[in-house]
Amino acid sequence: MSRLQVVSGKGGTGKTTVAAALALALATEGKRTLLVEVEGRQGIAQLFETEALPYEERKIAVAPGGGEVYALAIDAERALLDYLQMFYKLGSAGRALKKLGAIDFATTIAPGVRDVLLTGKACEAVRRREKHGGHTYDHVVMDAPPTGRITRFLNVNDEVAGLARIGPIHNQAQAVMRVLKSPETAVHLVTLLEEMPVQETADGIAELRAAELPVGRVVVNMVRPHVLDGAAVRAASGDHRDAIARTLASVGVAGGTRLVEPLLDEAVEHARRVELEREQRAVLDGIGVPAYELPFLGDGADIAGLYRLAKELRKQGVGA
Repeated sequence: MSRLQVVSGKGGTGKTTVAAALALALATEGKRTLLVEVEGRQGIAQLFETEALPYEERKIAVAPGGGEVYALAIDAERALLDYLQMFYKLGSAGRALKKLGAIDFATTIAPGVRDVLLTGKACEAVRRREKHGGHTYDHVVMDAPPTGRITRFLNVNDEVAGLARIGPIHNQAQAVMRVLKSPETAVHLVTLLEEMPVQETADGIAELRAAELPVGRVVVNMVRPHVLDGAAVRAASGDHRDAIARTLASVGVAGGTRLVEPLLDEAVEHARRVELEREQRAVLDGIGVPAYELPFLGDGADIAGLYRLAKELRKQGVGA
């Protein structure tokens, strides 16, 4: 399985939750995973119910089998200071530039450079090795920007081509792209079985393919069970109303007759949702990308929910 797992998705689809569950799933059985955040929202800290992540790698969870999940919130300004020290040995001069506002100016006025810094930090973690020669992390999972800008975010070489055709920035972008366009990387898109997220997923996959970035899986999130279909609703709303009322009365529900119509209304809405979800599944099937499916968590995405989702991903082959 690819060592850099990039997770994107339309806002509201639960991409951060999926990224966290994926990191846990990949860390199972003694492996070590780094979960990286690049948007500055501290969503990972909230999910794992820990304090805000600093600009350093910190262990935040232990996976089944003794694996470890580390997390890092990448800050573009701090990454640029690291970069200036690494390539130009600026040290205190770089900190002086920060005080003058030059660092903030550089990361704001040149978003392509900012993305090089953010992706570069993640790619460095992918390549990093210990003294004994093994990789520091078995997998790096990036909670990336939303689908609408994921291709531009990852395609940093094109972004900086007009800014730096030679020199350290150009070389850094080239090194990043060698990782991002290699089999070491897989870009996963999270969706719901709803029209807008599915369409955005289809568009995102087309853009990734056009940019020759490696598409991983579609992750269908918040999947709810199908209880009734249209045929069952039609049968219940026809000749079975009295039977439904008698059944409610037999289990001790008072006023069962008055509840029949509201229950049928709920059943109709459920059947409509089932049909719409089937249509969206057909659209996803037409894209030709394999999928993972994760259940809807009625109690919300707390730590217990993350472990449950990680277990589901393991069942579907993640980390095998």
